[in-house]
Amino acid sequence: MDFKEGDDSTGSGISSRQKPLKSRLSCTQYFDALWFCYSPFHQMQQYYRYGDLDNCGGKWSALFDCLALKIKKVDEVEKILQDRENSKSHIWTYRTVEEASENWCRMYRRFLDEPDSKQGPDA
Repeated sequence: MDFKEGDDSTGSGISSRQKPLKSRLSCTQYFDALWFCYSPFHQMQQYYRYGDLDNCGGKWSALFDCLALKIKKVDEVEKILQDRENSKSHIWTYRTVEEASENWCRMYRRFLDEPDSKQGPDA
């Protein structure tokens, strides 16, 4: 097999002329989410769970936002995406050992303090 100059023969998916995949903006995931939103499966699932059909407004907003980013300059897009990433709250709450212990006691102490009333009268 012949390899042309600039081809990515390493299999990493990044050619020497392209930016890393992380910094490239793709709206495919937003389009896929919008497409799935209008599927009968999703609509019936929403109807079953919430008693209402989904109007997919959030999916449209996400797709339009992505398409709007596509027409901006690269440095603007990088700054906007970085700001969005920084503004997201972390999934975990970091606590010291003392804070974690207090939180655990506040949430689960009732299971430890319950009298053993489930035993029969002959116990």
